[in-house]
Order: sequence, then C-alpha cells, then structure tokens
Amino acid sequence: MRRPVESGYGQPVESFPPLFNGSAHVLILGSMPGMASLSAGQYYAHPRNAFWRIMRGIFGIDESLPYSHRTTALLNQGLAVWDVLKACVRQGSLDSDIVSHSIVANDFKTLFAQCPAIGKIVFNGSTAQQTYIRHVLPTLDARYAAIRMVRLPSTSPANAGLDFAEKLHVWREALVDVKPD
Repeated sequence: MRRPVESGYGQPVESFPPLFNGSAHVLILGSMPGMASLSAGQYYAHPRNAFWRIMRGIFGIDESLPYSHRTTALLNQGLAVWDVLKACVRQGSLDSDIVSHSIVANDFKTLFAQCPAIGKIVFNGSTAQQTYIRHVLPTLDARYAAIRMVRLPSTSPANAGLDFAEKLHVWREALVDVKPD
C-alpha cells in the first residue's frame, strides 16, 4: 500500500539545466521532469509523452532523431525549454505527488537576463503555470513579470482529457507566431 507523499514518502529529484540560446523568444515550461526523463537525462523522454510528436507536427522536428539534433532544432526555432522547479520531493512522475513544502524554483532572473528576447512563456500543463505564478512571479522585476503567459494542455501521458489531435491543435495555435532565427 502506497503511503501519501505528504507524510514523507518520496524522493528528492532535481531538474535539468535550461535548453536555450540568447535568441530564444518563447520559453516552454514544464513542472519537473518525470522519472523516464530523469533516467534518460532528456526532456520529455517518456515514450508516450506527446511533446516531441507535437514538435514534429508544428515544426517538422522528427522525434526519431537523436536527442541532441531535436534540441538543436528547437533552439533554431527560437524556443527555450526548462522546468519551473529546480528541485522537489516526489514519488514517481505525477505532479500531484510533489510535496508542496519541498519546492525549490529555478532561477528565472538569470535565464531572462541571458534571453532578453523572451516575450512569451508557454506552460506545459496547469501545474507548471500554477507553480510559476506562486513561486516565481512574485520574485521577478516588472519587465519579466509582464511576459505574456499561455497555459497549454500537458503533453504527459497522464493527461488523457484531450486526444493527440486536440493537443496538437492547441499547441500549434499558441506557437503559430514562432519564427526560426
């Protein structure tokens, strides 16, 4: 029988460094990489996560390419990828299992200083958005706090509320203005 995470059952997890270059103008934010991603050392590594299929549908980035090629293709589109959380305690991969008092947010002031062209943040799911609003937004200077924010449906396989075609449509609408550098 699984004990509730809030009673201390879980393990510390840490996210990855951001994927970015100085010309990024859209930041895609997840909450915290899942266990498959952490094990692989890659963003969105779970085979049923729709992220890379969606990137193929929007930008033609083939999800069968090596990870380094896929991430380079994202950067070439002016996209940056990161997670709101730097560290937390969580059992498994579900956002709902994150121990709230264990949350440590990433350093967005530094990222925004290194990527001054970021004009839109796209959240991969509601937990990413809610955590950003609660733990990051109050710490930002007004110019960074004013960056446009859009919540999109999570690409996680745990989000079965929308099918792939619906997720692709919503993501495409949000990223329609992304132009390669």
